[in-house]
Amino acid sequence: MTGPAGPPDAQPVPGRFSFVVRAAEDTIAIAVLATMAALPLIEIAGRAWWGRGVPGSIVLVQHLTLWIALLGAALAARSDRLLALPTPHFLPERWRAPVQIATSGLAAGITTALFFASLDLVRIEREAGDLIAWRIPSWAILAVLPVGFAAIAGRLVWRAAPGRAGRLIAALGLLVPLLFQSIPSPADSGLLIPASLVIVAATALGLPVFTAIGGTALLLFWLDGTPINAVPGETYRLTTSPMLPAIPLFALAGYLLSEGGASTRLTRLFAALFGWMPGGLAIVTTAVLAFFTPLTGASGVTIVSMGGLLLPVLVQARHAERTSLGLVTVSGSIGLLFFPSLPVFLYAFYANVEYERLFVGGFLPGILLVVVVAAWAAVHGWRGGARRTPFRGREAAAAIWQGKWELALPVFVLGALVGGWATLVEAAALTVAYALVVECVVHRTLHVSRDLPRILIECATLVGGFMIILSVALGFTNYLILVEAPTTILSWVQTHVDSPTVFLLALNVLLIVVGALMDIYSAIVIIVPLIAPIAAAYGIDPVHLGIIFLANMELGYLMPPMGENLFLSSYRFGKSLPEVYRSTLPYTAILLVAVLLITYVPSLTLWLVRLYDAAGVQ
Repeated sequence: MTGPAGPPDAQPVPGRFSFVVRAAEDTIAIAVLATMAALPLIEIAGRAWWGRGVPGSIVLVQHLTLWIALLGAALAARSDRLLALPTPHFLPERWRAPVQIATSGLAAGITTALFFASLDLVRIEREAGDLIAWRIPSWAILAVLPVGFAAIAGRLVWRAAPGRAGRLIAALGLLVPLLFQSIPSPADSGLLIPASLVIVAATALGLPVFTAIGGTALLLFWLDGTPINAVPGETYRLTTSPMLPAIPLFALAGYLLSEGGASTRLTRLFAALFGWMPGGLAIVTTAVLAFFTPLTGASGVTIVSMGGLLLPVLVQARHAERTSLGLVTVSGSIGLLFFPSLPVFLYAFYANVEYERLFVGGFLPGILLVVVVAAWAAVHGWRGGARRTPFRGREAAAAIWQGKWELALPVFVLGALVGGWATLVEAAALTVAYALVVECVVHRTLHVSRDLPRILIECATLVGGFMIILSVALGFTNYLILVEAPTTILSWVQTHVDSPTVFLLALNVLLIVVGALMDIYSAIVIIVPLIAPIAAAYGIDPVHLGIIFLANMELGYLMPPMGENLFLSSYRFGKSLPEVYRSTLPYTAILLVAVLLITYVPSLTLWLVRLYDAAGVQ
C-alpha cells in the first residue's frame, strides 16, 4: 500500500508507515497462529509429564480464534483476496473500473458501520469488566474487531482504483453509516427492498461476501430497531467454541504439507501404484486433489495451486484438454467429506452433531464421488489413447517409502483422537507439529526461518478470508432466529409437503442453488439452522442430513452460472466460462446422480455410522 510513484524521498512518511503497518500485521498474525499451535502442545505435555496442563490455555486459544479471523481478513484485504465472485474479470474492459469503485465504496461503507458497531461493543464490555483466562479483560480481546474492520475499510478504499480520483469516490462510501443515522424512523423508511437489491446486485458484481452478509444483517437489525452492535456481538461466539480453533490449525498443517512438496510425493506414489491402469493418470489426479482438498480447507486453493501443476501433465499424456480441464475443476471439491475437512467440522458445530459420526458417515459417499469422477475421466483417457506408466515394483516400493510420512498422518491424528489422549484442537496442533517435523527435519524441503513465516501469513490470509464471513454470518443467523424464521419455514413446509421423499428432492434443489450462489462456510452458518429442524420433523437422520448438505454443496461449486469452481478454473487456466461449463458438464451430471444416490439410499451414509456406534457401545 504505497503512494504514487516518485523520488525515493518524496513520500518517506507514508512509505515508512505502510512498511511498519505491514510488518506489525505480519508479526502479530505469525505470533497468534504460533501461539494457537503451541499452547495445546504444552497442554498435552503438561498432562503427560506433570499430570496437569496449563490453566486457561485452551480458553485463550479459543479467544485467539477471533484474532486470527480479523487479522487474517485484514491480510486478505491487503492482498485483494477477500472472498468474492470474480465477475469483474469477465466484464467488458470499460466497465471494470467503475464497478470496482462502486463495489469497493459500498463494501467500505458496510465495513465502517461494522467498525462503529464493534466500538460500541468494546465500550460495553469494558464497562462490564469481565475477565477471561490469565486475567485478560474481555474487551482487550474484542478490541481486535474495530481495529480489524478499520484496516479492512481502509484497504477497500485504497484498492478501489489505482488513482486518487477513484479512491476519493470510493471513500464516499465511508459516509454510509452517517446517512442511515440521519433517518429518524428506520422501520417506516421503505429502504428494505431497495437496499437489499443494491446488496444483491453488488454481490453479483464482486462485492466481498462478508460485506454482503454483514450489510444485510446490519440492515435488518437497524430496520427492526435493534442496536447494530448485535452483529459484532454475535462474532464473540467464535471464542466460545472448543472446536473452532481446530480449523486454522488443520489449515496450517495442510499448508505446511503442500508447501513442503507432499503433493509431489503423493503424485509419485499414486502414479506408481495406478499409472499402469487404463486412464491411470486421471485416477492419480483425482486421488491427489481429493486428498489435498480436506487438508487445505478450500477447493479454490487446490485448483489454483495443484490443479495448475496437474493439468499440463494430463495434456502431455494425451488426455483430451477439455476432459482434463473438467477433471481438475471438479476434483478440487470432491474431497470435502474426508478427514480433516474444515466444512465438516463447521457443520458439526452448527448442527450440533458429533464430527466423528459425520466423518464416518461421509466416508463411503466420499469414496463414491471420487470413484465416479475418476472412472469417467479414466474411460475417456483410455479411449483417447492416453499414455500409461508401466508398473515397476521397485519404483512402487520407493514411492511408498518416500510417501510413508504422508500416509501415516491420518493414522497418527485419528489415533490421538480415538485413543483419548488429545482433544480435537490438541490433535490439530499435533498435526501441525507432525507436518513441521516431516517437512523441516525429515525431508528438509522447508526452512524454519526462510519459509515458515511466509506459510503462516499465507495460512492466516486464507483462514481470515472465510472466518470473517462466519463472524458476520452469525449475526445474520441470530436475526433469523429472533424473528422465528425456522419455525415459520417449518410450518410452511409441513403444510405444503407431505412426503419426506419430496422434501429431500426440494432440499437437493435448494442446496444446489445455495451452493452456486454462496460459499460453503456462510451457507453452513445461515442455512443449517433453518433446515435442521425441518429435516428432523421428517425423521431424517442428522448425520444423513449433514452428508446430503455437504455433497450438494460440492455439486453447487460446479453449477453455472455462478459456481465458485467454474470462475476459479476460468481465471486460473485462462479459459472462457462457456468452455469451462462444457468441460465440467459430464462430471456435473454424473455427480448429480451420485448425490441423488447419497440422498435416497441412507445406508450409504448410515451403515458405517451404525457399526461405529455399535463399536462404541461395546
